[in-house]
Amino acid sequence: MTIENAFVTPTATAKSSKLKRNLAYWVPTALLAFVMGSGGVVDAFQLANSVEIVNHLGYPAYFCSALGVAKLLGTAALLIPGSRTLREWAYAGFTFDVLAAAVSVAVVDHTSSPFFVIALALIYFSRREWLKCA
Repeated sequence: MTIENAFVTPTATAKSSKLKRNLAYWVPTALLAFVMGSGGVVDAFQLANSVEIVNHLGYPAYFCSALGVAKLLGTAALLIPGSRTLREWAYAGFTFDVLAAAVSVAVVDHTSSPFFVIALALIYFSRREWLKCA
């Protein structure tokens, strides 16, 4: 036994491990909830230039409201403890949303954005850590 490990109890190690697991889950989940929740509010209430962007991509204006409500419901499913199935649907919906947005932007504007990769990474890491904790 080394001096560094002499004062580390199994309880302290377990608490540290649990804290790391919680942080590994909550950091990407909170960021994902912020991104999707704020986007949901902007879309649902058609704030800023959300309708203009949706129209530019070739979708009707009402699509903006429907997408915003879906994002808000998905954010609630992530943050409120409850059904495992609802949370799985929220992760799936967010994945479809980000992938569809990436394809729409690529087809219409012939560009891509690092935002899509970051959003997909947040979805992936949040879900992966959730499955470890569940």
